[in-house]
Amino acid sequence: PSPPGLLLLTSFLLHVKEDHATPTRLVCDNRLIQKYIVEAKDMEKRVGQCQALSALSCPAVLPLVDFTFQQWKSKSNETKRREILCDLALLVGAAAGAQGQVSDECGARQLSQLYRHANSFFLLLQTFSWEAGHWEPSCSPHSMEQTHISSIFLTYRKLVQGKLRFFFYDLAKVLCKQGQGDSRDPPCGA
Repeated sequence: PSPPGLLLLTSFLLHVKEDHATPTRLVCDNRLIQKYIVEAKDMEKRVGQCQALSALSCPAVLPLVDFTFQQWKSKSNETKRREILCDLALLVGAAAGAQGQVSDECGARQLSQLYRHANSFFLLLQTFSWEAGHWEPSCSPHSMEQTHISSIFLTYRKLVQGKLRFFFYDLAKVLCKQGQGDSRDPPCGA
């Protein structure tokens, strides 16, 4: 990853280690989720520029991450968290499986970066919980099979830009102190 991306990821991971219960910086500082959205778009663009990417011989199982805003608003934060964890678990598995099938250095590098980012979010979301007990991988999210590597990146970008962004926005209402000087505008647009 680029030095600024590496610095952001390092500060993100260090912050999570410092405060497992409430990694408030990621939630309260809207610039960080915006940075991850930009990085997801960049990864998707870069993998599209890789020359020798062939179709996957074993299809990647990807979560269906589209949602309606009305549907999303009606869910509890815990339900949202569990749904995103299920989506991330599938994405991490898809990225890992695709890595073993890609011999192109460009594609492999992008898949590795996507894997690290998705896994970081997966580990982070496990630190939040509104119910007793830890998250168990006993979910069956809606999924689809894809043979195009670019589909993995599209799904990741849509997840970060959609469910994750709105989830962090909802968490900010609960976790962030008013008057911190960080104005969190409602997420809108792309």
